[in-house]
Amino acid sequence: MLILPFLIASFTIKVGTKPGELPPAMASWPQSQVVPVDPQEVHITKLRQLTFGGENAEAYFDPTCTRLSWQAKIPGFPDDQAFAMHTDGSRKRLISTGTGRCTCTYYLPGDKHIVFSSTYATQPQGQPPIDMSQGYVWMLNPNYVMYQVRPDGTHRKKLVSFPGHYVAETTVDPHGRFMTFTSDKNGNVDIYRTDLKGRHLKMLVGTPGYNGGPFVSWDGKYIVYRSSVFTDKSQLIEFYKLLKKHLIRPDVLEIWMMDSDGKHKRQLTHLGAASFAPFMAPDDQHVIFSSNYGDPTHQKFNLFMINTDGTHLQQITHTGYFNCFPMFSKDGKKLAFVSDRFGKAPMETNIFIANWKM
Repeated sequence: MLILPFLIASFTIKVGTKPGELPPAMASWPQSQVVPVDPQEVHITKLRQLTFGGENAEAYFDPTCTRLSWQAKIPGFPDDQAFAMHTDGSRKRLISTGTGRCTCTYYLPGDKHIVFSSTYATQPQGQPPIDMSQGYVWMLNPNYVMYQVRPDGTHRKKLVSFPGHYVAETTVDPHGRFMTFTSDKNGNVDIYRTDLKGRHLKMLVGTPGYNGGPFVSWDGKYIVYRSSVFTDKSQLIEFYKLLKKHLIRPDVLEIWMMDSDGKHKRQLTHLGAASFAPFMAPDDQHVIFSSNYGDPTHQKFNLFMINTDGTHLQQITHTGYFNCFPMFSKDGKKLAFVSDRFGKAPMETNIFIANWKM
């Protein structure tokens, strides 16, 4: 789910762009570019920028950690589309249809398929702008359908659909036993688990409020996720009022962790901030995530890391106003993330990859 704290821009569809092709807007981009690291960012070295325009987000490694899938809003398309590339920035290509809105791309084990959610068949013109008259809100688009495609965008297959309800934020067990995702199909916002064919549906988290953004650890033993926190009954009432309009207000989200079967849930953060996009380090001892914690304006997001016992919070990034969607490589030596650093236009966010050191 793309949750950039920016306004949504709109574009027209570029006729002739097909799955597997390099979109015209990307043709002038360099393959990649080495960029400087903020001296305060002591855990990051050899930072490389992989995209160069538009709103790029949610770049996630394939199981071999040689490729990335991601979503982007770039000129030529009505809304976010799904893309793939190698981790050196080469072989960028469209994997979605070029219509509708796409989110949450993730490789299946074996690297032969990618899953993502899209509205290409239900809302091909893309998602209308969100009404911000009620404050800063996210939309849980009820038109999403979860699909499976090959990395070249062919052989598209519907996996999960709950007509009239949100289904997105999908991630996958690296061992191929299950996938986990978020849906409001039961009148709340809950985390579910199925097999890789969308069968054997099981709710993992269903506490009142928003529960979502699940990520599976590299060993498949754990899931980290974000969950809303309400301090009084009126906030919960407002939550369900907004949910009827397919909206949520992400003022306070905390990071949680559980076993991959839903057992042993425990809250890791108590920051009173909008914290999301958690990912567990391969050592199973640390979780990295994005948060606006510590910013009095609540607009600046940085990466933070915390131990899995909830201790030793530390800030990882210090540059720009939006750093998010971190993911470690399986060996823990690389970190992929999104940032607005070095952006040349308003709302621009790009994909970066760096060497990681503890």
